[in-house]
Amino acid sequence: MRPTASLEDIYRVIYTEHHDPYTVLGIHPILWRKKPAVVVRAFLPRSEEAWVLRESETGSPLEFPMTRVHEDGFFECLFRGEERVFRYRLRTREYDGSIREFFDPYAFLPQLTEFDLYLFGEGNHYKIYRKLGARMLVIDGIEGTEFSVWAPNARSVSVIGTFNDWDRRLHAMRVLGSSGVWEIFIPGLGENELYKFEIKTRDGHILDKTDPFASYMEVRPRTASITWRSKHTWSDHEWMQSRASTDPFPRPISVYEVHLGSWKKPTGEEGGAPSYRAIADDLAAYVQDLGYTHVELLPIMEHPFDGSWGYQVTGYYAPTSRYGTPDDFRAFVDHMHRCGIGVILDWVPAHFPKDSHALARFDGTALYEHLDPREGEHKDWGTFIFNYGRNEVRNFLIANALYWLDEFHIDGLRIDAVASMLYRDYSRKEGEWIPNRYGGRENLEAIDFIRQLTWAVHANHPGALLIAEESTAFPGVTHPPDNNGLGFDLKWNMGWMHDMFDYFRKEPIFRSHHHNNLTFSLLYAFTERFLLPVSHDEVVHGKQSLISKMPGDYWQKFANTRLFLGYMFAHPGKKLLFMGQEFGQWNEWNHEGELDWELLSFDAHRQLREWVRDLNRTYRAERALHEVDASWEGFQWIDLNDSARSLLSFERIAHGGDERIIVLCNFTPVVHEHYRLGVPEAGVYRELLNSDAECYGGSGVGNLGRVTSEEIPWHDRPHSVVLRVPPLAVLMLKREG
Repeated sequence: MRPTASLEDIYRVIYTEHHDPYTVLGIHPILWRKKPAVVVRAFLPRSEEAWVLRESETGSPLEFPMTRVHEDGFFECLFRGEERVFRYRLRTREYDGSIREFFDPYAFLPQLTEFDLYLFGEGNHYKIYRKLGARMLVIDGIEGTEFSVWAPNARSVSVIGTFNDWDRRLHAMRVLGSSGVWEIFIPGLGENELYKFEIKTRDGHILDKTDPFASYMEVRPRTASITWRSKHTWSDHEWMQSRASTDPFPRPISVYEVHLGSWKKPTGEEGGAPSYRAIADDLAAYVQDLGYTHVELLPIMEHPFDGSWGYQVTGYYAPTSRYGTPDDFRAFVDHMHRCGIGVILDWVPAHFPKDSHALARFDGTALYEHLDPREGEHKDWGTFIFNYGRNEVRNFLIANALYWLDEFHIDGLRIDAVASMLYRDYSRKEGEWIPNRYGGRENLEAIDFIRQLTWAVHANHPGALLIAEESTAFPGVTHPPDNNGLGFDLKWNMGWMHDMFDYFRKEPIFRSHHHNNLTFSLLYAFTERFLLPVSHDEVVHGKQSLISKMPGDYWQKFANTRLFLGYMFAHPGKKLLFMGQEFGQWNEWNHEGELDWELLSFDAHRQLREWVRDLNRTYRAERALHEVDASWEGFQWIDLNDSARSLLSFERIAHGGDERIIVLCNFTPVVHEHYRLGVPEAGVYRELLNSDAECYGGSGVGNLGRVTSEEIPWHDRPHSVVLRVPPLAVLMLKREG
């Protein structure tokens, strides 16, 4: 029998060169010798024989043998006189003697609509993760998995996996018009199947790629994607409703930054990784006890190299399988919410690694990145930069941010390396970067992307936080986009952090010459909404842990650490502290180990942790310490000029001025007797906190819990108190009544 398909089409199918094999394979009405007919074609390179099974009125399928029209396994079955397509299955006898029976993938229509493709092409399909990747569907009563991937410059794309022995010939995909999206539905394929996309590039090279939208991936070093369908039932409805209806800015935000793999190892499993579910119990109890409001996780998106700490992402839509399944991570978040703890994720839209199995040169071209290294490469990090000017790339990233908020109920995203996104000349020498269209250094496409991102997140998830790690003076980071801002909720105050480290490293005798380090941050503290960070980056690579940065003997190091943290919690701005610093870990953080929990067998370390617990509890309980963080309404200096004695005093003020906290810091080990401090009102002032109290490991210098004001004007205030000022300590006072 002469084939009903052209030899050119047959060969293009056989050699996986066809951009739309559906026009050849599957079931088609045709004219055969000028008369209507229906033909079923199949490319079955492993089959010796094949049959079409057609449903009948009796219930038993009718069996029609197929004709091999090409020796490589191209089969046809012609139904003369037929005019309409019908439902059928294929039965094959393989060369190994096995019998297979299945619905033909090439008999199904595309599941992505023209509207889906239009929105994606515009960069505005915020639920595109529900369309691309691997989706388990039921089509006309038939269960299976639809695969789709964006690869506009590919000659052909196939799905390969355990289900087809990684043979690209068996499930070649079709491209949907000019969208560049390739698609196939594979009936009968369910969960926990390994798969990749095999891409034939324009020049004929073969690339095996993980799914950019994969929701689950193999444990490194293996790199296949895994089909997955969530079965988790959420129990955090009250949390989510409260978050959506609550303004986060007047509320306390105290963040415990965590690397899940090295916080605490499983008992009896040296070097093993914790599971999401197991660590949730311990971490929630620990964070709850210490009074933090949120945890922030270093990136848990899939990444191949542990030493990147998650910042070189290869699976943007997949929680890393190191610690369990996607539903295990959902259970982690759910448990945190039930314990009253928010979950913030570090997210990395600034760059991605060059691993050949992932996004880099995805379809053989610079698809997600720029081709020119002056625009598309971070040489310092060995990574590619996203092409924010390409609609589909922008859509990939914005949908990814929404995905974590939609599917995992994440409470916020801390966006890494924002400065590297904003500036084309970031960490580049002259001649190594290309100016924007106006000749400037700003990355206009990245700025537009960020504004679209922040708008989309706030429009879809009120109450969710977007936090920028932005280390420059770029204006308006936390201002609304319609006011020429970027739209973030909070910005890391890197200037404050570096000023503090520079100051506290100095021996107290020299600190009087650097008093400006303590006060400079207040010159700009209210230009943005800030978060004060002591992050993971500051306790690695020779920078020393927080307590190890401090000068002096053993006692002074702890006293300085308590003072540092006390000043941090009193200073305007939300708070973030990296794990281990709360109990004075001496060693730098090591991602391969765990925190030095044995230190808590020593009094000084337990007492430091008790100080952090009481700081958090006081910070949360006292409106004046958290309610007005971004305005002079919430802060007044009492005395900022006493550099000779390295003393600093100020008020924190609640909204409306009805509650005030008096803060006095002594940055030297000298005790000051009979120190007079101006206060705004007459009354008894109670010591809320004294970092030199014996219960925190201090020397016990204080004021017996309270002092009474005198009607003696001081520091431009009508009243004053006389204090005994403890060494290397912070005092917080509140008027009673």
